[in-house]
Amino acid sequence: MRIYLACTVRGDRAGTAAGRVICERLQHHGHEVLTTHLLADDVETAESALTEEAVYRRDLEWLSSCDVLVAEASGSSYGVGFEVGYVLGRARATSQRVLLLYNAERRGAISRLIIGNCDESCTTVEYTSMQDLVTIVDRHFGQG
Repeated sequence: MRIYLACTVRGDRAGTAAGRVICERLQHHGHEVLTTHLLADDVETAESALTEEAVYRRDLEWLSSCDVLVAEASGSSYGVGFEVGYVLGRARATSQRVLLLYNAERRGAISRLIIGNCDESCTTVEYTSMQDLVTIVDRHFGQG
């Protein structure tokens, strides 16, 4: 399965550790994660080698071609919100799905639009620990 893993790049990077756990589990189950570079500590430097237009075109190509978008939405990020909205806006035509994850401890700082997402193509799940994330990813993407 081709998976677009969305996480904050320029905003609050507190969810990066969670993103790394999610990515590792997805790859453990044999899935292709299109956006592993977003988890690097120097992502902003690496991404600055591209123009904003190049990033937009590349990411829209990946968003259009992924089977599932997994979003770590614990940090404030216009980009993650855009990515989720883009996939959900097309989901009826494309059959794409979204798994939206957020840290329960940050609930008060996360948009109610995210936490309340009840779109039929989206599953929204809060987690309380990295072990929770492992369990959630295994449940949704495990091979058995």
